[in-house]
Amino acid sequence: MAKAKGIKEVGYVDVQNHGHAAGVNPVHWHDCAGGGQVVVQNRIAYVGNMRNPQGTLIIDVKDPKNPKQIAELTMPPGTHSHKVRVHGDIMVTNREVMGAHALNGEVPPAGYNGGLSIYDISKPEKPRLITNWETTDGPGAQYARGVHRFDFDGRYAYISPTMDGYIGNIMMILDLKDPAKPEEVGRWWMPGQWVAGGETPTWKGDAHKCHHPLRFGNRLYTSYWQGGLVILDIEDMSKPKFVSGLDWSPPFPWPTHTALRIPFKINNRDFMVVSDEDVFRQPDYPPYPAAFLWMVDITDEKHPQPISTFQVEDMPDTPQPRMTGCHQPCEIVTGTEIPVAWFAYGLRIIDISKPHALKEVAYYLPDVPPGSDRVQSNDVTVDDRGLIYLLDRVRGLHILERT
Repeated sequence: MAKAKGIKEVGYVDVQNHGHAAGVNPVHWHDCAGGGQVVVQNRIAYVGNMRNPQGTLIIDVKDPKNPKQIAELTMPPGTHSHKVRVHGDIMVTNREVMGAHALNGEVPPAGYNGGLSIYDISKPEKPRLITNWETTDGPGAQYARGVHRFDFDGRYAYISPTMDGYIGNIMMILDLKDPAKPEEVGRWWMPGQWVAGGETPTWKGDAHKCHHPLRFGNRLYTSYWQGGLVILDIEDMSKPKFVSGLDWSPPFPWPTHTALRIPFKINNRDFMVVSDEDVFRQPDYPPYPAAFLWMVDITDEKHPQPISTFQVEDMPDTPQPRMTGCHQPCEIVTGTEIPVAWFAYGLRIIDISKPHALKEVAYYLPDVPPGSDRVQSNDVTVDDRGLIYLLDRVRGLHILERT
């Protein structure tokens, strides 16, 4: 049986998956296709699936012991829709045409472009497509095309599209005031991406690309893969401005996945939690055990300072298989305990109240789901009841309770 710390058990149906825990109790394991993101609004969970034909699952979690799937959207071969955001009556999902390395013989539909799909979810059980917004890069694009991860505040979407003339994903702001007619407001790219404008990248392939921006006030905290992270000033959304950047790759081999601004001060200072994704390593970088979490002081936002890191205590001090270490923190911050999806190590809850001395206070390591050879915890969120939702990349959604 898996292990857990600080999590509480509520009940199970279908395949049992109890896990090991401390400080967390499992409430329920919902057997469903795995995914890339889970969000919860009004006791409804929305799951962006990792693999077609599944696209987006909509699950009623009013009774967390007995979740009920109420709708499902599908995706065609060669594509996926693994990210989702909701705000009010609007749901936005990404659409991405897989890169050549991930197609596995699948052929996307002729003329299919990536981008965003925008839905009316005033009736969650009957999502209604309002429109598809498409990126402009054509089928000849070398890498995955479309939109990857993104943020959405109900009016503006802060996205990571691939666009003609650019190498890799850039940052773009879309206005969804009229959801049927999304309009570009502004864009920003790392110098070197705009090859059509005469820029020359100093990196290989699409190593420097926008992963996703997160808005806080008039700033976008934007992860940029092997390009580290950047802080952007969006006081004028039509002209995003570079404030500062931070990049520790090299020497560390992993891409930067998420730059999460803590929405309150700790000891009268401002901080970011930054996760690297344990998924891709540049072959000419030195080997290292596994990706971990960073704490960054941004009190002086023009000079971000990494001040501490956290790694799971049991992580071997030798290079690990990809997708073993850190991945994604919970982007809804409710206090100084930050739940983090840690791939093969499940859920880790990290106390950041002492920024120079990060400390694990609870964890939940699920049992390996049926059909997998190990745990692949990919995303985590919380709802208004404080319940934690931990999504496996391959199979299953855990509902957990902090004790």
